[in-house]
Amino acid sequence: MCNNCKSEEIYKDIIDEDIDISLLFPVIEKYGKVKGSLINILQATQDIYGYLPLQALNYIADNTENKRSVIYGVATFYTQFRLKPIGKYLILQCHGTACHVNGSKEVSKAICEELNIEPGQTTEDGLFTLEDVSCLGCCSLAPVIMINGEAYGNLTPSEAVKVIRNIRKEDIA
Repeated sequence: MCNNCKSEEIYKDIIDEDIDISLLFPVIEKYGKVKGSLINILQATQDIYGYLPLQALNYIADNTENKRSVIYGVATFYTQFRLKPIGKYLILQCHGTACHVNGSKEVSKAICEELNIEPGQTTEDGLFTLEDVSCLGCCSLAPVIMINGEAYGNLTPSEAVKVIRNIRKEDIA
């Protein structure tokens, strides 16, 4: 770690909560001594917890040859890694060129209003997390959103809201 950085400053964006660290034991056993495996370790950690908790990152640092600052740097550099828990349903809203010219801005506004959150946030009930992405690779469906890996395309603002309401309704049932 750098000498002029305080660890609380470096880790201020990472959630610090108690987790079952024993879930990481097999990951460290498999990859802990393998040089260049930090991304694999972080991916496996996120698969286990749904995000990268501070306790897990510290455990990784203590049980691999990676410094805490390096782990934090990798975790914050790659957009695939999350430092906060996400909702049960992860909504990715595409803002690529095809989606943009076909109305993604209006779809995004409708989703934000329906959920009462902004991109990067999770609803109070923990059901939905909203993220903006540059491209989902579904340009023929523009504008498109993806919810937990399922694409919903050719959306209007009202159709996007309907999709979200249906998911909420099914989740309650």
